[in-house]
Amino acid sequence: MLVERDEVLGTAAAAAAAARAGEGRWVLLASAAGMGRTAALDAIVRRESAGGAMRVARARCVPEEAGFPFALVRQVFPDDVAVPFSAPAGPDEQLVLHRLVACLARSSAERPVLLAVDDLHHADEPSRRWIGYLARRITGLPVALVLTECLDQSEPTPLPPATGTTVRLRSLGAPAVTRIARAAGLTEEQAATCVEAGAGIPALVRALVADLGEGPLPRPPSGPARSRYRETITGWLRHRADPRSRHVCLALAVAADGGTPDGPGLLDQVADLCPHGRPPSARSVRRLGRMLRHPLAREAVLAAAEPRETAALHARIARLLDESGAPTTTVASRLLRVDRPGEGWMARSLAEAAEEAAGAGRVAEATAYLRHALSGPHPPDRRADLTLRLGALELPHSAAAGIRRLRTGLELHTDVRERAAAAPALSAALVAGRRTDTALRVLHQASRGADDELVQVLQTLGALISSHDAAAWRSAVARLHALTPTAPVTIEPLVCGLITEYEAGAGLCSAAEAVGRVRARLAAPVDPRLRTAWLGSAATLLQWADHLPEARALADACLPAAPTPPDLTDAGVQCLLSVRAEAALWAGDFSRVVAENAPLVEASAGQGVRLPHLVAMVATAHAEAGRRSAAWEVLAGPGPSGADSSWEWNELRYARALLHAADGNWAAAYEDHLACGAGQAARDFVSPVATPWRSGAALALVRLGRRREARELAEEELRHARTWGTPRTVGRALRAHAAAVGGRSALDSLTEAAESLRSGPAPVELAETLVDLGRAHIEAGNGRKGRDALREAHAVAERLCGTAAPAPGGGAGNGAPPVLAGRLLGVVEEALREGRVRGRPRAMTGSPALTAAERRVVELAAAGHTNAHISAALHLTRRTVETHLTSAYRKLGVTRRAQLAPVLAREAEPAAPPPPG
Repeated sequence: MLVERDEVLGTAAAAAAAARAGEGRWVLLASAAGMGRTAALDAIVRRESAGGAMRVARARCVPEEAGFPFALVRQVFPDDVAVPFSAPAGPDEQLVLHRLVACLARSSAERPVLLAVDDLHHADEPSRRWIGYLARRITGLPVALVLTECLDQSEPTPLPPATGTTVRLRSLGAPAVTRIARAAGLTEEQAATCVEAGAGIPALVRALVADLGEGPLPRPPSGPARSRYRETITGWLRHRADPRSRHVCLALAVAADGGTPDGPGLLDQVADLCPHGRPPSARSVRRLGRMLRHPLAREAVLAAAEPRETAALHARIARLLDESGAPTTTVASRLLRVDRPGEGWMARSLAEAAEEAAGAGRVAEATAYLRHALSGPHPPDRRADLTLRLGALELPHSAAAGIRRLRTGLELHTDVRERAAAAPALSAALVAGRRTDTALRVLHQASRGADDELVQVLQTLGALISSHDAAAWRSAVARLHALTPTAPVTIEPLVCGLITEYEAGAGLCSAAEAVGRVRARLAAPVDPRLRTAWLGSAATLLQWADHLPEARALADACLPAAPTPPDLTDAGVQCLLSVRAEAALWAGDFSRVVAENAPLVEASAGQGVRLPHLVAMVATAHAEAGRRSAAWEVLAGPGPSGADSSWEWNELRYARALLHAADGNWAAAYEDHLACGAGQAARDFVSPVATPWRSGAALALVRLGRRREARELAEEELRHARTWGTPRTVGRALRAHAAAVGGRSALDSLTEAAESLRSGPAPVELAETLVDLGRAHIEAGNGRKGRDALREAHAVAERLCGTAAPAPGGGAGNGAPPVLAGRLLGVVEEALREGRVRGRPRAMTGSPALTAAERRVVELAAAGHTNAHISAALHLTRRTVETHLTSAYRKLGVTRRAQLAPVLAREAEPAAPPPPG
């Protein structure tokens, strides 16, 4: 059944009727490949020869006979000895053509003739000239000449318009294809597939209808093996298509196999990448391009291609895209299909795409680009740079692969300075892999043959690396003291910072002294190779001194915003990650701790990169948010420390002790606190600034009934805390001292601790101290003061719950306020019940109730910034921004963003003085 071919049949019927009346006409059926020219010709032959009305002479041209003179004519006159086997010239050719027409005239005098010629585009040239000769003289002959021709493969045959007409066979419209598919019993979805993948080409539509009638496409393993649709396309490409048509289809399929290129005329250029004669028509290119967007069509075309053909096309399309300014990742995705990116622009595109993908957090994609870039030829230094970058990206996901790659990159450098520049990356990676001794050897070897300044740079970086080894740290500090008098001005800040870190831990300087040294050097020039290391040291000291926003700002200035992964091959970046996490934890911003660090902890878990400090921070944040099972699960990730004496394991032991205490397992808590203390003592770290293990151990000993031992530890802790002198350390030590001494002295210590902690950014410590103070007042018979302290503790704990990361599947991401749950809130509410404080204390409202994180978000929102801008400015996830805003709306009593600015302005106004009298 022919569909949408009424015009073709009608024109042919009119020509046949004229021929039977003695007035011959020609009809040319022209179309693109697959439009059903042969089927239309067969239908015309059947109709017009029915009942013997016309005698039929048929001929079909094939490419194999295109070089044989008169091969077509010989099919029309198979027994005529007058048909020559060579091409005559000039008058001789005209004589042959005339005789052949005369022969046809004699034959048609007996009965009208329907001369049907299929695929004229494959005809030999002498036969084509005879067809033209016949078309000019057909008037007056009882002959109907019906021809078919593929417009994709040749110029249209010039025939005289006065004696006939050309009919274009158009592609089937979507309604017609749908009718065919539905008539065959296909579903609406299957009919849509016929419309899209068939492109209105009758041959493909028929093949698809047959295939889909047997089951879905692509075929499942258990389905029929044969696909008529695929066979139709691949058979045409392999056996019937000329080289130019084949190439156009392959080029368009390859272009669509990764997204059709954008840009004016780019699709046309893709189709003409390898010219074969005249270029295809723009209409044909766009029709094929639309069809080949469908995966079934694309798969069928590519199945007929040789791998070398598709690789070459991908390379040429990539070059075309690169020259047109397409995104680097679009170009690079093409280059991944090329066996070896042997040209310079290819390696450049792959490297640029890797950086773009890494910046977007698509690390697997970035590593694929760099690995492929390295498969091409490069100068040694360029290969070394690419190898080092790849190693940095691989490191968090496989320590062995990353370190191996970094070592290769280092060895590729032949220049001493280049090797020295690459050595810190490998040493930092080795530290992340917990191989500090090897890391120090790498730096020492790289310094051989280097100039004095470079040796000093590597020596100072080595001191930073040495902080992960207790014995090496002491020696490194001694060398830093010796270096101080002669250190260049650009190296001296880091030398001073590391010495100050040692002295702070050893109880040899106060917080005020440390801050003074840092601030005096923040504006000083620093060697670029030491910049992150210096800022990491400075931020550490500022954090210990409770200058949390300042420490955070230094970290944010160097660390990439999510989702860009941090570079663990930079030892300074490792320090800054630790500072950023601990500063957020100390400020009570638990959601930030989890959001910023959990992805890296999870990505590196079990991959040989152990990050004990970040693990400790994430676990503690989970525990404070009331998710103790999650906290224990995170803590199990790094495994045992073994012989590694890095300070990071002491942080992990301290976090484990806190969780044991929260579980009420005081004996285990005490053991972990002692292990932490032993690790710190091996590094001469006696100050409670980082891991106040003595306070924790004292509290555990009190619970275990060993108050005398607890008092000794608490008094030693308090001595060291007063040396450092920050409210956090002093308040924390006073709380432990109170628990150890008991009685009236305990009440005095807790009162002093609360006063101290109120002046510093220590919400967790303040809430814990207020709970103890409230209980102490109640036990001493002063219920009113006790209840006030407990209510204040509840307000602090409730504010902290607003910054706790919501549990998985919780409502915070849906705009609902965070669930009020958390370790501190549970402790406070238990104390309220014990103290028989009636009624739930009213939550603090207004701007004083906002947490520091909420206030930052609210102020930006009130200034007109969108959630996306706030997320980027504060390096928070969108969900965290929404959570903070929801909590702030509740506390401020507003429902819309526009209400924030007036409320904040009103609450900022000074209170009116009381009326006189």
